[in-house]
Amino acid sequence: MSENPKTIFEKIWDAHVVKHAEGYPDALFIDRHFIHEVTSPQAFDGLRKRGIKVFNTARTTATADHNVPTKDQHLPIKEALSRHQVETLRKNCKEFGVELYDLGHPFQGIVHIIGPELGLTLPGMTIVCGDSHTSTHGAFGNIAFGIGTSEVEQVLATQCVLQYKPKTMKIEINGQLGKGVVSKDIILYIISKISASGATGYFVEYTGSAIRSLSMEARMTICNMSIEMGARGGLIAPDETTYNYIKERKFAPQGKAFDDAKKNWEHLKTDEDAKYDSELIFDAADIAPMITYGTNPGMGMKVTDRIPTVAELKEMSEQTSFKKSLEYMGLEPGSRLLGKTVDYVFIGSCTNARIEDLRLVADIVRGKRKASNVEVWVIPGSKQVETQAKQEGLDKIFEAAGFELRSPGCSACLGMNEDKVPAGKYCISTSNRNFEGRQGPKSRTFLASPLSAAIAAITGKVTDVREFV
Repeated sequence: MSENPKTIFEKIWDAHVVKHAEGYPDALFIDRHFIHEVTSPQAFDGLRKRGIKVFNTARTTATADHNVPTKDQHLPIKEALSRHQVETLRKNCKEFGVELYDLGHPFQGIVHIIGPELGLTLPGMTIVCGDSHTSTHGAFGNIAFGIGTSEVEQVLATQCVLQYKPKTMKIEINGQLGKGVVSKDIILYIISKISASGATGYFVEYTGSAIRSLSMEARMTICNMSIEMGARGGLIAPDETTYNYIKERKFAPQGKAFDDAKKNWEHLKTDEDAKYDSELIFDAADIAPMITYGTNPGMGMKVTDRIPTVAELKEMSEQTSFKKSLEYMGLEPGSRLLGKTVDYVFIGSCTNARIEDLRLVADIVRGKRKASNVEVWVIPGSKQVETQAKQEGLDKIFEAAGFELRSPGCSACLGMNEDKVPAGKYCISTSNRNFEGRQGPKSRTFLASPLSAAIAAITGKVTDVREFV
């Protein structure tokens, strides 16, 4: 028995508490602060008004991602608001001395994709960003979470943030994943089981043999969507898979420094007798290719299932929102989605726009052609992903299939830039949210894995990918 057994979450949190007072939030030191053009302008204005500098520019990394166009990135941005936000980020970074990976820079991309690929995201860190999907970085065994604009200002000014310590939850998944099942299906399955609010107030640690078997990029997909079940964040303890991914990345420790860091990282695991506030166990064999049918990520099901009826809902209180959701989606309770015609396929976002995701898509569409009724956008998560995709010839596979490979950005994940799904149209999306209007006013979104999205692009309808792999 350990003298004072702790979870990995507690070990990292406790090591970063600068000040603790009973009944008050902890002052938590932040190792890495990522910023982008949407949630930073007011924070910089706050510093300016008070005559304060950025406390530690070396721990702050900026990029433009949310509002950027994915076509003609070398030209001035057409949309006035988007252009203003990106220009404001440039001005603020220049004035305050913050490193910016701007449009055209070889390191530009979606903030949660560039951190890991550049080796800025490391085990044992605390990482924040004014974006809820900061939990992505937790795949490396660190505490990463989204913060609001006033907290962005706190971190810029002090390199600390005030936070109440969340409760801990363990989600264990054991066994072998079935054919055609990838990490996106795992997380959509978990959320469908526990609901979009099932982990509210918790920080989740994912464990079990099924999680251990995943690549780093697949682990990032799972941690990315922790927020979609209400969690403050999610993490996975580091292991050899983690260390092999980090080694020799641009800003990661090199040589002896890496070996020394690795010795420290190897202690980042939950003690055997540590207690969680909640524990859930799932069997990997029960997970199938998943798809959402409603307007929150908890409204998901196996692609071969049918949409529940009102009578089948567990909670009576869900009935009104369930009916409203299906009305918005133009779907009937008790009906199936298999065979449902789709209009758009979006492959991208901080959930699924890494090189492995693009390879999965290319492998399944090689030698095939998209259905005539579907428009397909493939948006790499960063300039590095885009460059690698082209080096591997994936762009040629996409082109031959009739898919449009564009430049990096958040794109159609959120209706903030030019890439919007038109009203009433159905989109199978590899992104993380399916809220009303998320991909454009009155657009309708089905969330699915890159494999399921790719096969829908070829057939023109919701399809069970297992028929093709």
